[in-house]
Amino acid sequence: MSDEAADGFVRVRLDLSYDGSDFSGWAKQAGGRRTVQGEIESALRTVTRSEQTYELTVAGRTDAGVHARGQVAHVDLPEDVWAEHREKLLKRLAGRLPKDVRVWSVAPAPSGFNARFSAVWRRYAYRVTDHPGGVDPLLRGHVLWHDWPLDVDAMNAAARDLLGEHDFAAYCKRREGATTIRTLQQLSLVRGEDGIITATVRADAFCHNMVRSLIGALLFVGDGHRPAEWPGKVLAAGVRDSAVHVVRPHGLTLEEVGYPADELLAARNREARNKRTLPGAGCC
Repeated sequence: MSDEAADGFVRVRLDLSYDGSDFSGWAKQAGGRRTVQGEIESALRTVTRSEQTYELTVAGRTDAGVHARGQVAHVDLPEDVWAEHREKLLKRLAGRLPKDVRVWSVAPAPSGFNARFSAVWRRYAYRVTDHPGGVDPLLRGHVLWHDWPLDVDAMNAAARDLLGEHDFAAYCKRREGATTIRTLQQLSLVRGEDGIITATVRADAFCHNMVRSLIGALLFVGDGHRPAEWPGKVLAAGVRDSAVHVVRPHGLTLEEVGYPADELLAARNREARNKRTLPGAGCC
């Protein structure tokens, strides 16, 4: 996965959003399942009248049912294809893509840009309501209903113990060869005037199911089933706890991806590729 497009190609950044309700996640899958990546790559192939598929690299692979408002991807297009289609590419994609995915901008990426490895943080929002009547029908695809009253102050107290750089193995679905060390930069919850509680979760990166597991733990604190110290103790234990539920995906939205200044992109890419260890960790 290069930090530069190959000779004869132009790296193009795409900013996009999608409603994940009817997608089997971002990444292409065998068996013909509908995915965001598959839809966009198919549309690109059609509108550029290309015989080959140009593969997208994304900032964060979202799971089935998860939404995105501020997703970022890049694609390397042949220089002649880009020159021919760049002025009308955005509008043509709008006419070809299904209505639950939109590309908002296409532009040449700066030198060293990689949608995945250049990112310095990803910000998600998880939305939940504890209204006894349930979820507004117009929001049901984006807000979780929790049928116990929630104490937001208690949830915020618990969240503070999770901030910083840790091994989040207790809150992640492990993948072979992948580290679960992450830096959680923000985890805070606010109840809006409409009663909907929005959790803002920001980290340098996330491992599989991390956000939804963290929210699951905080909900148990919020409804009084666990004390505020419990999520921190689970984190310190370093193993999956059967009491931590992975909440449903539809309440989760990728809101924004942050990148450094252009001159720092190459350094960030190198840093992001290094396998992380915690300070003081031994080899064995």
